[in-house]
Amino acid sequence: MSIKKGDYVLLLSEDGKTYLLEVKEERFHTHKDCVFLGDLIGKDYGEVITGKNNRRFYVLRPTLHDFLIKVDRLTQIIYPKDIGYILLKLGVGPGKTVLECGCGSGALTTAFAYMVGDSGKVISYEKEERFLKLAQKNISRLNLSDRVEFKLREVKDAFDESEVDAVFLDVKEPWILVKPAWNALKAGAPIGILVPTTNQISLTLKELFTTGFAQVEVVEILLRKYKTNPERIRPEDRMVAHTGFLIFAKKVKNERSSDTG
Repeated sequence: MSIKKGDYVLLLSEDGKTYLLEVKEERFHTHKDCVFLGDLIGKDYGEVITGKNNRRFYVLRPTLHDFLIKVDRLTQIIYPKDIGYILLKLGVGPGKTVLECGCGSGALTTAFAYMVGDSGKVISYEKEERFLKLAQKNISRLNLSDRVEFKLREVKDAFDESEVDAVFLDVKEPWILVKPAWNALKAGAPIGILVPTTNQISLTLKELFTTGFAQVEVVEILLRKYKTNPERIRPEDRMVAHTGFLIFAKKVKNERSSDTG
């Protein structure tokens, strides 16, 4: 299908920079050139266009990864390297109901909404109105707003929901919400938690084992890219290293687990 007004494109410049843009009747300026976005209407993804200063741009079809990397942000986002593992560990897929607490700028919320499909649902609790509104804006770019129910509220004792398929916590003191998460989950269902420091891991683990979770796992995911010169393949000078610790577990009977690792 040809590109229409309101579609999103990923422009790739000659020097490797990428720009996620909505196609409108307006000009887009880089530090080296200028492109009239209205000229993209009727063109196909994969074509090459030339800017006012004769620099070439590839017109690419953006993927979910591109949308997540390019979200508008007021907070540190959860990176795609972590999101992929989170989706698999929580079993997120079509028809699932996922509950999250702490949507931040909405990167993970967007991924959840994309994966649950039209028959699934994401319920997102956020206490900061400015974060919630930004997450709503980011999700709307992929036309996924109907799949997400936002709740402007700080949770301390209980979630409104029960029998959900997965829970994810991205809050300062997640151990406080472990029991409410247990009550909201289906039997045997998974929980995921993101924390930036090791002392938070310790407090969270104690609460997980006390409340009734098993198959507990703590991981850190590092991403190293390589230079793409066929004659000189070697690692990039910089890498995406520590972005957070991920904790996963599954709900069992409400008694202390013997699996204390």
